[in-house]
Amino acid sequence: MKYGFIRTAAATPRIQVADPEYNGEQIFQMIKEGADRKAKLMVFPELCLTGYTCGDLFMQETLLFRAREALKKLIHNTASMDVLVFAGTPWQWGGKLYNVAAVFSRGRLLGVVPKRHIPNYGEFYEARYFTPGSEKTVMVPWEGEQVPMGANLLFCCSTLPGLVAACEICEDVWVPCPPSISHALAGATVIANCSASDETVGKGQYRSELIKGQSARLVCGYVYANAGEGESTQDLVFGGHNMIAENGTMLAASRQFESQILYGDMDLERLASERRHMTTFAGASPQQMEQYQRVEFALEIEDIETSRFIDPHPFVPDDEKERNRRCEEILSIQAMGLKKRLEHTGGKHAVLGISGGLDSTLALLVTVRTFDMLKIPRSQIHAITMPCFGTTDRTYHNACVMAEKLGVSLKEVNIKDSVLLHFKDIGQDPSVHDVTYENAQARERTQILMDVANQVGGLVVGTGDMSELALGWATYNGDHMSMYGVNASVPKTLVRHLVRYYGDTCQEEELREVLLDVLDTPVSPELLPPKDGAIAQKTEDLVGPYELHDFFLYYILRFGYSPERIYYMAVRALGKEYAPEVILKWLKTFYRRFFSQQFKRSCVPDGPKVGTVALSPRGDLRMPSDASSRIWLEALENL
Repeated sequence: MKYGFIRTAAATPRIQVADPEYNGEQIFQMIKEGADRKAKLMVFPELCLTGYTCGDLFMQETLLFRAREALKKLIHNTASMDVLVFAGTPWQWGGKLYNVAAVFSRGRLLGVVPKRHIPNYGEFYEARYFTPGSEKTVMVPWEGEQVPMGANLLFCCSTLPGLVAACEICEDVWVPCPPSISHALAGATVIANCSASDETVGKGQYRSELIKGQSARLVCGYVYANAGEGESTQDLVFGGHNMIAENGTMLAASRQFESQILYGDMDLERLASERRHMTTFAGASPQQMEQYQRVEFALEIEDIETSRFIDPHPFVPDDEKERNRRCEEILSIQAMGLKKRLEHTGGKHAVLGISGGLDSTLALLVTVRTFDMLKIPRSQIHAITMPCFGTTDRTYHNACVMAEKLGVSLKEVNIKDSVLLHFKDIGQDPSVHDVTYENAQARERTQILMDVANQVGGLVVGTGDMSELALGWATYNGDHMSMYGVNASVPKTLVRHLVRYYGDTCQEEELREVLLDVLDTPVSPELLPPKDGAIAQKTEDLVGPYELHDFFLYYILRFGYSPERIYYMAVRALGKEYAPEVILKWLKTFYRRFFSQQFKRSCVPDGPKVGTVALSPRGDLRMPSDASSRIWLEALENL
């Protein structure tokens, strides 16, 4: 699949205990189905060729011989199928019997991975039959060849470098130090687990948390295939509980007590990005790597669409309950950051400009929450509205009502005359609505806020958000500057939900109504004169939809994906709302602006980090102001 996606499968065949030929045929049919569905890695349960519950029949030479014959036939019959398979079977070597995963692809047995930890407690009696596997790799005979056998085997795909698979078997993942830890440190990105874990009350939930947690701890994909129907129910019941997890997220989980194939598309590039990002994810030492043997194989990389869900709004949870919880948490983080700054500076006053727009509304709401936490009267919050050439009645009215209902001090400073005087001083024609015309207004407003803060001994609270900062959509030393930026790491798409959450949970009906009207107001800096009383300058018409830009911002900074992959994902996630050429247009705009405007981000005020993506030059983004965007834009031109 494209861009590092790979389809994996966990399969539980219906088996007959002690009938390898029958079981091999069931496994073959499942491999065939999986290959038809373009699965490239398939995992089957522990000892699935014979059945896990054979008991003392594992001592019978007839069963062991027929299991080996069934494995030969299975490998031969799947030679034309482009898939890497892990399947459980008993294996004789050196006069001992091992519980192993046979690993094969395209008609070749690539290796044999033995179970390391043999349970012999409760309902498990494996030590009666099986010998624990070793980390040491030995070569064992197979059909006139020698194949590696050992726990420390890495199966490395030459055509998809991000795919490095390793295996552990059932109990191995339940012990204090699972083999998968060493496998991941040695470079394994996907762990296969051939399992036969019986069902008892509550065990399924624990098993789910175990697999999900292991995938998170190891920053890996984890494919878990469990025994199911057909196993003997003499003492135990097996539920076929299959799972596919990736870095702490359960991509897919089967319902218990159903034998089936479970599919999940893994994102190998995402795993590689996470590991690069985590400097504490240390690789294995040279001495540890010497204990591993790499086994090369190849898969055909087919041009098919991933079925994986790509979140079109990665900053905003889709689930309402989770979204509300996150909004509450973010508002608290913002308020706690401002609280500490006010306490440290001894400030008892805050000053901020309010326009009736989204960003200044959120900043005001956060400041109110902060002052309530500090038990400082809200009247010591100085909200200043500064109408000028582009201010509309709607936004002015909303700003005033909001200040009144929140109980903060409101002051109006009309800046038209001072801006016109400034135009006269510098020789600017007021009829020329260029960047000077716009930025002069923003800088005049910032001067007023700073000077009022000096008057009252207060702190200027910034209102600009992270999306604007990413695009450089701010006037340098104008709205770009403050004494503490509470919205600095809040993207525009999330600003909306924070304001809506505040409105939904507040008790004041008139405040709720004005917040809803703010949400319905087009995003605008209001620096150009209105047309027929309405906002003439709409930000998203000029720089593009924030829905797209926040998508680009998240996946570019959080995972470092290539422009080609970002475009592919955006079309997949947002293609119903935007045509591909529109997405491409604004993606080019994002890259151009993101690189050219870094100088503004290099000197932004402090502000609290609220999520995994932030632009602070002191924390998350240490980027040179003069970096070239050429190779990124070139990649988009070559699509």
